Amino acid sequence: MRVDIKTVEHVAKLARLGLSEEEKKIFTEQLSKIIEYAEIINKLKTDGVPPTSHAIPMKNIMRKDKVEPFIHTNLILNNAPEKEGNMFKVPKILE
Repeated sequence: MRVDIKTVEHVAKLARLGLSEEEKKIFTEQLSKIIEYAEIINKLKTDGVPPTSHAIPMKNIMRKDKVEPFIHTNLILNNAPEKEGNMFKVPKILE
């Protein structure tokens, strides 16, 4: 399946992208190649292959979260450019 310039223009409009004529030509070619490759993959026989999220079995190796008190806040706050009480002082971002 070939992607035409009208399709690229439509997708660009949905994504609110302003594309030059040269970019439209480039994306038309690139998207056509991607679709052609997806069509090749669709021809593979996958009957009996269970769906997976990873190629190899995975298990969570993270430890459980455990809340512990931290009494050395002054060691961390010594690295702060500005501090206020027991907190980092940062510039205001909202008005």
